[in-house]
Amino acid sequence: MESITLEEARAVISAAEKKAAEIECPMDIAVVDAGGNLKAHVRMDGAFVGSITISINKAYTAIAFKQETRHLQEETRPGGSIFGLSDAHGGNLVVFPGGIPLVREGRIMGAIGVSTGTVEQDQEVAEAGASAY
Repeated sequence: MESITLEEARAVISAAEKKAAEIECPMDIAVVDAGGNLKAHVRMDGAFVGSITISINKAYTAIAFKQETRHLQEETRPGGSIFGLSDAHGGNLVVFPGGIPLVREGRIMGAIGVSTGTVEQDQEVAEAGASAY
């Protein structure tokens, strides 16, 4: 299976770190490979310890469902067509913004997951990281 390299993962994290510093919000930033396995992670000084797992799980969820985690938000709320999804898979799924697949030539090669800020900040930093891929 073709996947993101460590060098590429570090570049994605670097771009995300730069955006997090710019908005003055330290973040946990994770990159997983095409199989959903952790490739690289950074916890910026001041980022929440509790967000380590959330950032990894956001990246995993983006791989598992082949889409940005923000797109799962509405459908997984009470009354949504897939309400309860966030409890599935051993609690490893995160269904709010901050997880984005990393795509090359139409193929998902990995994903970034970001956590610690508001969901809007997490998404903004994840987008900055994804744009470096």
